[in-house]
Amino acid sequence: DPRGVYTCKIEGEGKSYSLQVHYRMCQNCIEVDAPTISGIVVADVVATVLLAVAVYCITGQDKGRMSRGEGRAPLAACGWGW
Repeated sequence: DPRGVYTCKIEGEGKSYSLQVHYRMCQNCIEVDAPTISGIVVADVVATVLLAVAVYCITGQDKGRMSRGEGRAPLAACGWGW
C-alpha cells in the first residue's frame, strides 16, 4: 500500500521534508462489504419472485379464451405440402 507520509532527511542541512501520498486504483471505486452484498442478493431474489408471480398472474387470466391458432387446421392439411 503506497499511501502514507514519506519523509526525506538531508543530513548535511539538518532539514526534513514530508510528502503525503494518496493513492486510489480507480476514480469511482467504492468499498463493498458483506452486508451490502447480502442486501443486493436479497433484493434480487425478491424482485425475481415478484416478477415470476406477476407473469404467472398475467398468463393465468387467458385460460377461458382460445388461442389464435387453436381453431385452425394445420398447414399440411391446407395443401402447402411442407
